[in-house]
Order: sequence, then C-alpha cells, then structure tokens
Amino acid sequence: MNRDSPKSADRRRLAGARPRPQASAGGKSPKATASAQRGGESEGAPPSEVRKEERLQKIISTAGVASRRAAEELITQGRVEVNGKTVRTLGTKADLEHDEIKVDGRRIKAQKRKRYILLYKPRGYVTTRSDPEGRPTVMDLLKGVKEYVYPVGRLDYDSEGLLILTNDGELAARLTHPSHEIEKVYEARVRGVPAAEDLERLAKGIVIDGRRTSPAKIRVADRPVKTTESGAEHTYVEVILHEGRQRQVRRMFESIGHPVGRLRRMRIGPIADENIPIGHWRELDAQELTRLRRATRL
Repeated sequence: MNRDSPKSADRRRLAGARPRPQASAGGKSPKATASAQRGGESEGAPPSEVRKEERLQKIISTAGVASRRAAEELITQGRVEVNGKTVRTLGTKADLEHDEIKVDGRRIKAQKRKRYILLYKPRGYVTTRSDPEGRPTVMDLLKGVKEYVYPVGRLDYDSEGLLILTNDGELAARLTHPSHEIEKVYEARVRGVPAAEDLERLAKGIVIDGRRTSPAKIRVADRPVKTTESGAEHTYVEVILHEGRQRQVRRMFESIGHPVGRLRRMRIGPIADENIPIGHWRELDAQELTRLRRATRL
C-alpha cells in the first residue's frame, strides 16, 4: 500500500488551508468592520431593511408634488408630515420606501411615469396647482393628465405663452436654478417707442426691490410699430432673460415709462412652438427632451 511521506502530507495540508481573518480592535472581523464603516449595516441584513435617506424637499420634488423651491416652502409652513409628525426643519432626511410622508394630509408615492408637457398658457390663468382666491389655474387646462405634474417656473396671471409642466423634480430644479442660465424669450408689446439708451439701460440691469436684475438681451422686434385708432403707438420688443423674478419684464418697462400691454413667452431654453394653439398642450417629444436635458447638463 502506497503511503505519503510526512513532507508530502504537510504540503497538501498547507495548500488547502485558508487563513482565518484577524479580528480588529474590539473583536470584529475586517468584513464586519468594513460593513460598519459603510453605514452600520449588519452583515446579514436583508436588502429591504437598507434605508436610502434623502432630503425631504428632494423626495417631494422627485415624487412630482412640487418643485424643489416650493417643497421647501411646504416644509417651513408645516404642511409636511413624516410618520405622523409635522416637520418644519429644512434638511430633514427620510426614506420614501420606509417612511410615511404626507403633504397636506395626502401620502406621496414615487412616480412611475414621467410626464413632460408643453402648454400655451392663456391670459387669466394662475401658474399654480391651486389658487386660494378661486381663480382658474393652468391645471384646469390639462384634461386627461392623471399624473401629479406641476408648472416649472412662473408666468404671470396677465401674461401668456409657453409653460412646461412635469413630475421630474430634478429637471424642474435645473430649469429654474439661475446657475444653469436657461434662456426665456419674451415678446412684449409696450406703449410708445422706447429710446435706444433706455433699452440699453434695461439690458445692463436695473434695481428692483433693492436687487439689481441680471444682464439681459433686449432689442426691438422685427415688427412694425402698431398705431391704435386713438393714435397711440405700441412697439414690440424681444427680451431674453436668464432669471424669472415676479413680473420682472413688466416692472422693467414700467421703470422707463413704457408699460407692457401684452406679454407672451416664446421660448424656454431650446423649446419653442409657434403652432400650438392658446390653451392647448402636448407632450415634449424625444428630441426636445434630449435637447432640454443637454441644456440643463443632466
């Protein structure tokens, strides 16, 4: 009978042996220590127990309830609850998968379908989901849209033109944040004929409510001066802004003595549509969405 030599047996035992992990300080193995450093998860914790917490305003925005900025206002106004407790502190984190988050008593859920809607807003509509004064809102025009979308940015009650509505919180936040410098192009019909130096002064920036407006591009549009039956003249002016302060265009022209009679938004970043009827809406197509994401660096 063949027998291994003592040296051969020793070599086999050494080849099959696996070194035992050395315990770190406190008696934990390196694997357990690494797990603790990643966030304190136990080695055997099931995936469903792993929490992925985010700031409340981001959760609310991503769920399509409101823009990031509006979500912050909802929180500070005490209209947000987490697990039955009202939260007013910005920066509070939660997990939509594990926590019960409510806005105005309504539980929010993750959006399954993203919607990107282009609406031509008529005059006489408020750019909000609801209005305490009972005025018509842009939501009244979105027949057939079941998802919880909201308007991106502002368009005054007396103004008209293009408006994007979505439930994509990240895109909405980038479209409205000044750092991304998304152009908004307006056509304003103003009373009288503004002097070139006045338009130049508006383009450089003026002070409104103690804060100077950002530089803008302003030029007289390629349209003839309109003369009314009373003999009053009206000029069409194209205005390109990167910011969206309340009633900004109207207040700019009021400051030089040429109030705006009609104001409409013609373009939002790369998105324009001269053929969409007033009060109607459509979905953004794939190419438009690609251009919009590229413009916001998504």
